[in-house]
Amino acid sequence: MSHAGAPVGGLLVLVDPVARRLDGESVRIAKDVLSAGAAAKICLPDSQEEFARALARRGHRQPVIVGDDRALVRAVGLLYRERALGEGALALVPVGPVGSLGLAGSLGVPLSAVSAARAVLDGAVRTCDLLVDDSDGVVLGALRIPPVRGIPRPAGPSVWSAYRSLVRTLVRPVVAAGGGGSGGAGGNEGYHRLRVEADGVLLADVDQPVEDVSVRTCDDGGPAEVVVRTGGGGPAGSGSGSGSGSTVTARAMTVTVSGADFRYRADAAMTGPVRRRTWTLRPGAWTLTLPR
Repeated sequence: MSHAGAPVGGLLVLVDPVARRLDGESVRIAKDVLSAGAAAKICLPDSQEEFARALARRGHRQPVIVGDDRALVRAVGLLYRERALGEGALALVPVGPVGSLGLAGSLGVPLSAVSAARAVLDGAVRTCDLLVDDSDGVVLGALRIPPVRGIPRPAGPSVWSAYRSLVRTLVRPVVAAGGGGSGGAGGNEGYHRLRVEADGVLLADVDQPVEDVSVRTCDDGGPAEVVVRTGGGGPAGSGSGSGSGSTVTARAMTVTVSGADFRYRADAAMTGPVRRRTWTLRPGAWTLTLPR
């Protein structure tokens, strides 16, 4: 990390609207500390669209995001798509419920509004890697394709979902009475059917049940870490019929997942469903101001 100090062009303090609604006191403290230590333009957008417009008009000011993990990811994504991540460091003053600040903590940002604001003024710049997908989405820390049973369903029942539930209830006993159900499922209907490749190397294929997949950037500056947990059937390509699962790990610059529709969690947000997605590691793509 290198020494930063208060930026010459001043600060653009972007207060996420959710943070303002949830914790106005922490927002006030952050604004007071930042304004006392540097020339600060305070922006209070009322929507994500206004947030994006204010960030685009930052000029030579250093952006300081006051908000949670989602607000930071949004800012990095906007700057990436603007091809402006290399223009200067970002800073974050975390404001939000503890459960929404896991990424901030993992990056080394103090979770106290006062400490984080002081770090903006006299901290140091850390270079961070970035995962970018083929739809220009960004991942700052980690992405995961969770187990099928762990994927949240849309809130609120509907007539159609109730109908499908009734059909499943009526049909299942008939299938069970037929001698074990479909041989293709083999009791693995709760698993993903995915092809996972890391730098072109096959880690799992669609003929093998996959429990979950995770990819994360690494602090050592090397390739991303890829972990694939499979269900019964043995390691990919082994032809084993054993019921035990396995875990395959790899380090890679590019990860491609394809197959049946799947959803994935990128940092704090669930995305999808998609049938194919490729993530590419961009080493040192962005910088963040942290305590020295």
